[in-house]
Amino acid sequence: MPEPVSPEALLALDARHVWHPYAAMPAAPAPYVVDSASGARIRLQDGTELIDGMASWWAAIHGYRHPVLDAAAQAQLGRMSHVMFGGLTHEPAISLAGRLVELAPAGLARVFFADSGSVSVEVAIKMALQYWQAAGRSGRNRLLTVRGGYHGDTFMAMSVCDPVGGMHHLFTGNLTEQVFAEMPPAQPGDESWRRRTAELFERHSDELAAVIVEPVVQGAGGMRFYDPSYVAELRRLCDEHGLLLILDEIATGFGRTGTMFAAEQAGVSPDIMCVGKALTGGYLSMAATLCTDAVAEAISNGPGGAFMHGPTFMANPLAAAIAGASLDLLQANDWQTTVKRAEAALSEGLAAARDLDPVADVRVLGAIGVIELTHPVDIDRVTRRAMGEGVWLRPFRNLIYAMPPYICTDEDLAAICRAMVAAAAA
Repeated sequence: MPEPVSPEALLALDARHVWHPYAAMPAAPAPYVVDSASGARIRLQDGTELIDGMASWWAAIHGYRHPVLDAAAQAQLGRMSHVMFGGLTHEPAISLAGRLVELAPAGLARVFFADSGSVSVEVAIKMALQYWQAAGRSGRNRLLTVRGGYHGDTFMAMSVCDPVGGMHHLFTGNLTEQVFAEMPPAQPGDESWRRRTAELFERHSDELAAVIVEPVVQGAGGMRFYDPSYVAELRRLCDEHGLLLILDEIATGFGRTGTMFAAEQAGVSPDIMCVGKALTGGYLSMAATLCTDAVAEAISNGPGGAFMHGPTFMANPLAAAIAGASLDLLQANDWQTTVKRAEAALSEGLAAARDLDPVADVRVLGAIGVIELTHPVDIDRVTRRAMGEGVWLRPFRNLIYAMPPYICTDEDLAAICRAMVAAAAA
């Protein structure tokens, strides 16, 4: 057995060679070295144990080292970890596609597997563009979206992120210019928003291929919630102008907002839908883009005769097997009651933050809790304060938030809330 490497030596190597997300190189402050994770907790190499309030960027809904998911991974490893999907197929992918169609909003019948959420958005946009090429309307090549959104870090995904308040403003001028409506309001009944958005549709209808939004919750763009009626209004306007509706459910899918998919709260079905993050329970990177028969048939019968995309690790059998087990686990464990319990605990536990001077807003929806400050957070200071309460949080901009694993106990959720309130006070 090789000698264990000290945390100091690991961090020195990390600083020399590893580029972390949304960070300079080397990362400052230095990251914390994780030794293991189990249940809702991660253990650092120095022995510190932390409740994971982030579910590893919202993916590990069942926590870590779950025996059901571990068993699914081990069983699939005994058969094959990967095989190319071009010209071949396999049971884990076929079964998973069937499960996704059963769970998805009505009408979504075709499943294209991708590597990550950002890639699933690229696939969705590509589907919309190729759909209109097949219809002989190649001039319909722009997207309409809303401000405050975030859809990923690849190029077409960046083009539909908020161009002003988002994190991709450095690429202005390099991205396709899309059409942006105002942020949908938090409260229903805003006729001025409806009117101005309808005017945008009228003005750009002939050049639009699709509308793309995160339904009900805008995630990494600002952890903002808006009324589901505006998703329904976008569906109506798409139908009126003959446009496709793409819903990005990467962050909201699989129960996070209280329904299996946030689209259900609006009572709508999209033409194309993206899922990812929690799909495999946080075990492996995998995503999918679902579409209607009409979209798939138009593309398949178009000039290209095929959809022109094919990731090397598409429909990875190991990831597909774990994803199937994760969906089984989700449905077997009364996730609706679990998410409602988390919502109640977060609402109660974060209420104390409303009285703090730097707090602008406190909001909770499903298993999402957000404290919005009046100024940008000191990420290092807030992180250390939360760790002092035994909780791992990763704030950004002016937001301290949690999207914990569904397996968190009431005690875990109370600790997460205490850490968030303490961090806001700090």
